[in-house]
Amino acid sequence: PGAPSSGKDWFTNRLHFSPPVAAALAAALLFGASTPFAKQLLRDLSPVLLAGLLYLGSGIGLGLIRLARDRGWRKPVMPAREWLWLLLATGFGGMLAPLALMLGLMTIPAATASLLLNLEAVLTAVIAWVVFRENTDRHIVLGMLAIVAGAVLLAWPDASPATGGLRFGTLLIAGACLGWALDNNFTRKVSATDALFVAGLKGGVAGIVNTGIALALGAALPAAPVLAEAMLVGLLGYGVSLVLFVLALRGLGTARTGAYFSTAPFLGAAIAVFALGEHAAPLFWL
Repeated sequence: PGAPSSGKDWFTNRLHFSPPVAAALAAALLFGASTPFAKQLLRDLSPVLLAGLLYLGSGIGLGLIRLARDRGWRKPVMPAREWLWLLLATGFGGMLAPLALMLGLMTIPAATASLLLNLEAVLTAVIAWVVFRENTDRHIVLGMLAIVAGAVLLAWPDASPATGGLRFGTLLIAGACLGWALDNNFTRKVSATDALFVAGLKGGVAGIVNTGIALALGAALPAAPVLAEAMLVGLLGYGVSLVLFVLALRGLGTARTGAYFSTAPFLGAAIAVFALGEHAAPLFWL
């Protein structure tokens, strides 16, 4: 006690992987990988249908897991006041955000879109600080400023003088980030409830609504292999990822969970560039 700590000791203490931290990082890995795979699925599916199938796979898969775990249906214990937060999380994070992302992916490369999704962490933290009065520190603030600077570089090539601003695809990705940021803060309010129930209900409702809208607009269900792939990507990238995210929220709070979760875009970008062969411009690397 009283002795100055070395840089190595400081780093070791900061890199303490508690269960909530491990859950947040695992959630980030699964969600990050879903973006480039969703980009590939857009070759065979409309954006609205894909947004629905991703969450439908999540809802059905998590529902079956919960039934197996509980050996039948059990009514969840959830205060009445929390249903509104869950409804808002489902609307913004389960319906609007994935739809905006799928529409944005139609015109934005998967690697660029993945890195732009870093804005979700910034918006999540800002809402947590300003609206819900969570605490923060200067390290997180500096990290958020760096993320914003990176997003500006990514969006710069999409600035169009003809339209006086950014291309619509870039704005859609930013809109998806805002939807998920609101979702993260709303989900924090119900994080004490069974995570499988929260994620499963959210996925089921959002999946049914968006899939129904797509079918009503004339979309047709794809062949079985494509359907299974879309639902599997949804189960892992949106379902299991959300369960882990909720578990992390309990121990870390919204802002810090969002900070750890911001590792997700880098995995998605790595898959898009190194596994799927997307071209990356110099500004992307910067």
